[in-house]
Amino acid sequence: MKPFYKLFAMLVALLFVAPAHLLAKVTLPSVITDNMVLQQKTKAGLWGKAAAGINVLITTSWDSENYSVNTNNAGNWNVKLSTPAFGGPFTITINDGDETVLRNILIGEVWVCSGQSNMEMPLAGWGFINNYEQEVASANFAKIRLLQLQHVTSNALVNDAAVTSNGWTVCSPDNVKSFSSVAYFFAREIFNTTGIPVGLIHTSWGGTIAEAWMSSITLKTTSDFAEATRKIEQEAGSQNVNDYNKKVQDWQQMFVTRDNGYANGRAIWADAINTGDWKTMQVPTLWESSVLPEFDGVVWLKKKIMVAANMVTQGLQVSFGPIDDNDITWINGTKVGQTEGYAVERTYNIPAGLIKEGENEITIRVFDGAGGGGFYGDADKIALTSTDGNRVSLTGAWQYKVGVDMKNMPASPVQASGPNRPTVLFNAMIHPLLNYTIKGAIWYQGESNAGRAYQYRWLFPILITDWRKNWQQGDFPFYFVQLANFMKPYEGPEQSAWAELREAQQKTLSLSNTGMAVTIDIGEAKDIHPKNKQEVGRRLALIALSKTYGKAIEYSGPVYLSKVVNGNTIRLNFSHEAGGLKAAEGVALNGFEVAGADKKFYIADASIISNVVVVVSSKQVLQPLQVRYSWANNPNGNLYNGKGLPASPFRTDDFTGVTEGKK
Repeated sequence: MKPFYKLFAMLVALLFVAPAHLLAKVTLPSVITDNMVLQQKTKAGLWGKAAAGINVLITTSWDSENYSVNTNNAGNWNVKLSTPAFGGPFTITINDGDETVLRNILIGEVWVCSGQSNMEMPLAGWGFINNYEQEVASANFAKIRLLQLQHVTSNALVNDAAVTSNGWTVCSPDNVKSFSSVAYFFAREIFNTTGIPVGLIHTSWGGTIAEAWMSSITLKTTSDFAEATRKIEQEAGSQNVNDYNKKVQDWQQMFVTRDNGYANGRAIWADAINTGDWKTMQVPTLWESSVLPEFDGVVWLKKKIMVAANMVTQGLQVSFGPIDDNDITWINGTKVGQTEGYAVERTYNIPAGLIKEGENEITIRVFDGAGGGGFYGDADKIALTSTDGNRVSLTGAWQYKVGVDMKNMPASPVQASGPNRPTVLFNAMIHPLLNYTIKGAIWYQGESNAGRAYQYRWLFPILITDWRKNWQQGDFPFYFVQLANFMKPYEGPEQSAWAELREAQQKTLSLSNTGMAVTIDIGEAKDIHPKNKQEVGRRLALIALSKTYGKAIEYSGPVYLSKVVNGNTIRLNFSHEAGGLKAAEGVALNGFEVAGADKKFYIADASIISNVVVVVSSKQVLQPLQVRYSWANNPNGNLYNGKGLPASPFRTDDFTGVTEGKK
């Protein structure tokens, strides 16, 4: 027994006299893992924690240099590794007395990929891009690496990111299917063209506003966001969840109280009533692009249908496809279903005996909180169907009436942990990345700020400046996607918040080292998430290949330069007309409007002269002064250059817009 006690005593003594580095193993941030990519030909950041006041030794397999650093009182250490031109795989060894080895490291190009849902949209899953099965199956790229951040908010700065459990992963079918499709196609084009490994750090969140991605220091310098930002810092997530839920319940009850379709809590408009003062809209449609522009709130819809006797004896379902945002549905005054969520398909089983032979009435109460509103799915899915295959289409004319306008309601409660608050995504999903050395950033966002497009004119540029200041890497490349076409196709001159947001994005190109991928030709009328993400990623990559990697390629479609008024015509000059200006598919040139002194726009005739100039005119405007091109939610412009890249929407006037002054 004595030898055991002697050994035990020696071990205890050793614990008191042993150097501190024998007591703790180095810990690394979540963004430093096996399989990562470090930025080539630079000083790449590497950092972590160990015991306080000890020496940490770092060595790499790409050179013989040793890096020695002492931890501070909190145990933190930080070094800059000299990286060579691209290559690998390499290892990094970190030794604080206990060795940690990072393996399968590549040296290449690191890009941060951020924004809202069109950046987040994966190859498969809720997005299902074009040809997704083949794209996923062929995504074997050992030299493209992926890092996925999780959705997290914080009222205060966070130092370590929440990432998926595996950290950095090698691009493979299993790893890429839930990753950003835009980011992947961007990287694929860069790698296939240059052969340089690419690391993608994906940090985005669908439906989020730009100011959520900005630092509090910057936002507090703005009059629009200073107060809200200071309040968030003061609250620091202290709002009680039960208090928030109670506020939401009270707000929802207020909505019912103010809804004209309810009386004493009963849905009186679901009953058979006189609808003589109701108007008509076509279904499917998004009401903001048709009968109710810029409207958010509750709309009630009714439709009478005839049902044959042979269907009454069958099991019946009613389907509407997706509805933006929430619905409650009644048939002949009886509630049959209720769904929340703009992307959810609606299918409700109908109780036996509820549908009768002859005339029946369907009533739907639709709530829309922002943008769109109404039915936007495939017409074939909007029907009453029976188990034996009989079908009654529910498309076409529906009667409608507004129940409550959001303008007459107080603002909805804001959750303390919700993402659409100033600075909370910067704190949790950008700040933890700032030590990581990058090449640049790609960005796809703006849909959630379209209602405040004039504000975006200054907000977006200071977001870019804010990121550059915080990363402390100079004016690194920042390339972004201009909003695609969406909503009801163009029928004539119109006011458009989306056009104004695109203009704000265009103006942001005045910042150095920025670039904009125009996607005005690849959107979808009924889907805010276009499926052709391959072309979005490719157009972003063209900008990077030209401006960052020095390839002699055209990266932009025609960009308006100047106009010359000549009698009843206006001549327009463009840059980026490589290969000559042309109309798509050889059809007539579309998308132009002209206005005279009365500021009223009319559809214009347009033609291309000498492959470099567009001449526009209209018989309705004898003395045209101003021109607009593709100025609509979903315009029909078809001007391209010889490289097949579309012209960016523009206007020559500075008339007051629909979003001017909105905050």
